Amino acid sequence: MEPNETEVREFNETVKKKKRQQLLLFKIFFMACVLVGIGWFCIWFFYSRIHVFTDDAYVHGNVIHITPQVQSGVQAIFADEPDLVQRGERLVQLNTTKLELEYDLAKDRLAAVSRQVAEYFYTAKVRRAELLVQEAVLEQALLDLKHREGLVATGAISVEEFEQYQTNVLVARARMAAAQQQAELADVLIEGVSVETHPIVLDAATAFKQAYLNLIYSKVLAPNTGFIAQRVAQVGDIFIPGQTMMDLVPLDQIWIEANYKETQLKRIRIGQPVTFTADMHGCTVKYHGTVLGFKAGSGIAFALLPPENASGNWIKIVQRVPIRLSIDPEELKQHPLFLGVSIRVRVDTSDDSGCMLAQAPTDTKLYSTDIYNTQYREMNEIQPLIDSIIRENSRATDEVIHLPHLRES
Repeated sequence: MEPNETEVREFNETVKKKKRQQLLLFKIFFMACVLVGIGWFCIWFFYSRIHVFTDDAYVHGNVIHITPQVQSGVQAIFADEPDLVQRGERLVQLNTTKLELEYDLAKDRLAAVSRQVAEYFYTAKVRRAELLVQEAVLEQALLDLKHREGLVATGAISVEEFEQYQTNVLVARARMAAAQQQAELADVLIEGVSVETHPIVLDAATAFKQAYLNLIYSKVLAPNTGFIAQRVAQVGDIFIPGQTMMDLVPLDQIWIEANYKETQLKRIRIGQPVTFTADMHGCTVKYHGTVLGFKAGSGIAFALLPPENASGNWIKIVQRVPIRLSIDPEELKQHPLFLGVSIRVRVDTSDDSGCMLAQAPTDTKLYSTDIYNTQYREMNEIQPLIDSIIRENSRATDEVIHLPHLRES
């Protein structure tokens, strides 16, 4: 049965309607693609083209290794993970038994050396007195010889007796020369100094100060404000200078180390603004900072076992170069970051007129502590005791050399 004209017309209308719908859908799809393309182009041109992104970035910071400056055992621990400690606060107390013995020995040595040097001054006086005696003896021998020079011809004295007086003069001169050498030797030991400024006394005083300083160093102090991490010290452990007892992390001294591909470094410059987020706080918390500089090599260049590309088959791998980024300290106070957490970084490279490398060395202190100066000033408080020890032992020696029987003789 053949379709009538009405059915044919309806069929044609249906086909045309579907074609119009398909054309409309195609136009909508095409326009959507054009709009998406324009949108992506605008995003690339106005944002992605000048913003370099990486999620291979982590928080780095200073890790202060707390080490003792004297060898001793741990007597007490005053801070543990993850305590907050202030600069100058005591962290560990070392055993002071051996240090106190060394302090007493140094004190006794200073007293003994003071007496020894005081004896040098006394010996110098004695040598000068002996020199005066030998000068008098020589003068007397010369007078005796002179008085007897004319008596040999008259026969008043024999030739042998006159020769004896000549020998006495020679002996007196030799003894005077020896006494003079002894006096000069004694003067050399004390020339230009006093008991307090004698090198031997100063050396003993320095050793005494060092022994006292070691007692001060038995208190291991925090060089900076921060949080305790990785405590190794246990009560009873013996540590030597330089051996780590615990780590101290100042969370206000941290930075970002972003590992960018070498193909992304073309427009990155020092001083460019940086925006980043931390996974621990989410995308709603944004941090700001600047590019501080590039590390002087890729990560593989500083690896413990760098690859040897000159041997065997070689496959090119895009390397990553670490870049150090600063963090706004005020934002860091509001939202703290921990070492090692992951960071997403975007660097704004719209202004690429800066330098990739630092142009001048820095001459300012980046990090410092004054606790060691404080301990050294505390050591200077022992100077009055040193002066007292030297003075008392020098006076005691004077009292000994001025005993009555020595003065009477």
